[in-house]
Amino acid sequence: MTWTKHLALAFAPPIGNDDAVPSTSRFLPWILALASGVIAADQLSKWWAESALVPGRTTPVVGEILEWRLVYNSGAAFGLGAEHTWVLTVFAGLTVVALTVMATRPLTRAWTVGVGVLLGGVTSHLGDRLLRAPGFARGQVVDFIAYNKWFIGNAADIAIVGGAAFLAILTLLGMQTRPDTAAATG
Repeated sequence: MTWTKHLALAFAPPIGNDDAVPSTSRFLPWILALASGVIAADQLSKWWAESALVPGRTTPVVGEILEWRLVYNSGAAFGLGAEHTWVLTVFAGLTVVALTVMATRPLTRAWTVGVGVLLGGVTSHLGDRLLRAPGFARGQVVDFIAYNKWFIGNAADIAIVGGAAFLAILTLLGMQTRPDTAAATG
């Protein structure tokens, strides 16, 4: 089966009784609220970092395990792909579209949390790529949380990794993405 067929099946409406499962997510407002909260936390923390920290200077928070260090990252994790920022922008845009489509479909409560947090993190990064210097679709992400000298990230990175890990755990535990049709008919 091709990847396009897998994608089509992932977003296809449920087979069977169309009345059994609602056509849209009843949790959409919660997903949007979670995503908005993540975006606000990420952008406010980046504003704080840019106003309070000096680029490149390290400020210990918990010894060397956790430090504040303001850097501007035009790449992905670990600075990878810095010369192809526009590719990261396109990928982030496609991810936001896919998560938004998923958010409009019926989801279980657990999947609502993961999708909302992940959508917020990816949307915040997309905003950085589109609106920050050096220019449209080439913007640099503000990173300021240094983890034991391994890498530097931000609140959106925490949301992206946390949301993706949560969804992966739900998948490994066999938790359904969509509500059970029997439960939906009540």
